[in-house]
Amino acid sequence: MGNTDKGTAPRRSAAKVDEAVEELARRARDGDESALEELLRRIQPEVLRRCARFLPYRQDAEEACQDALLRVARNISGFKGDSLFTTWLYTVVSNSARQTYRSMKRRAGELPTEADRIPHQRDPRTTSVIAGSRIDLLEALDRLEKERPNLVAPLVLRDLCQMDYNEIAGELNIALGTVKSRIHEGRKHVRRALAVT
Repeated sequence: MGNTDKGTAPRRSAAKVDEAVEELARRARDGDESALEELLRRIQPEVLRRCARFLPYRQDAEEACQDALLRVARNISGFKGDSLFTTWLYTVVSNSARQTYRSMKRRAGELPTEADRIPHQRDPRTTSVIAGSRIDLLEALDRLEKERPNLVAPLVLRDLCQMDYNEIAGELNIALGTVKSRIHEGRKHVRRALAVT
């Protein structure tokens, strides 16, 4: 299947689609508890891997992973089946990872850390190059969400979840050209925010 003028998303090639996971998702959506349990077991490693792309520390990624799996279990009936389950899942994962980051940031502001009690030590979450760049990106995304919320989802789905433009258009139900434009604008805003930090 090719691209259509309306920007609808074609299905991924058979080589990339895990049909067993897609079938489990359909059965779980329809109320099959054993299918839901198996689905959660199967997707857990991929969910953790994707959460780790957002959050540099394993413990934080594991927290986001558990949150994402819980959201899948609670909201599987909301999966319409218009797109692939994995496309829906990536949206859930990115939202969970970003929410975990916000919670982590809020908790850090409320409680004194070991770094606060020992002045010469710094929190490694903000000092390592990898952690710092991911945290800076999450901060930039938070700022972007406040200024231009319509740019965040396409940008996150493309650059962090590595979804295809057509999949994003289908998932967000917007035209392909709009997806590309929003990603371009989102990247410009994030670049500016990262240049300031």
